[in-house]
Amino acid sequence: MDIKEMLSHVDHTLLKTTAVWEDIRQICDDAVKYGTASVCIPASYVQRAKEYVGDRMKVCTVIGFPNGYDTTAAKVFMAKDAIAGGADEIDMVINLGWIKDGLYDEQEKEIRAIKEACGDHILKVIVETCCLTEEEKIRMCEVVTAAGADYIKTSTGFSTGGATPADVKLFSEHVGPGVKIKAAGGISSLEDADEFLKLGADRLGTSRIVKLVQGMEADGY
Repeated sequence: MDIKEMLSHVDHTLLKTTAVWEDIRQICDDAVKYGTASVCIPASYVQRAKEYVGDRMKVCTVIGFPNGYDTTAAKVFMAKDAIAGGADEIDMVINLGWIKDGLYDEQEKEIRAIKEACGDHILKVIVETCCLTEEEKIRMCEVVTAAGADYIKTSTGFSTGGATPADVKLFSEHVGPGVKIKAAGGISSLEDADEFLKLGADRLGTSRIVKLVQGMEADGY
């Protein structure tokens, strides 16, 4: 896959807690310059970033991030608030405690409620694969599909591990029609990115790919 095509699948990401506006502005500029799918940033910067990029770039943000244990009502409010501020796409974190308790129906209801709040805006569901068993990952593929979300996403990048080829392959075998896959966290090379896309990922959540294309040392998410 050529570099331009690869970049069109990247959610160019900056979610560090110490990020300031100049950092956000810079990744917005880079996202526009290199033609990424979106720029993924903290919710507190969504309105300013959307005013800055306008129609030149999609703005994505995260809710219930990174732990996912906010109430459903809080997550729904976060989604509505982000969209009102100009967010084009929402990445939500599931409630891992519910999954460990076997409360898949509750998790499906929550995703449905957030998708309803998102309307026509894209919703990606972060399942934090490093915390799940294979059986739980497969069940979450079924839950995300049944709830009507647009994407299942591997990781926040803030836990003990990120995307793996095995998880992307597993997702591709178990998600239903219409559900796409986002690999995120730990994508550290162009070779990694190419492999994930070949395995079935449609989006890559990473801060490194643009830096690598620029010839810079790449670290972080």
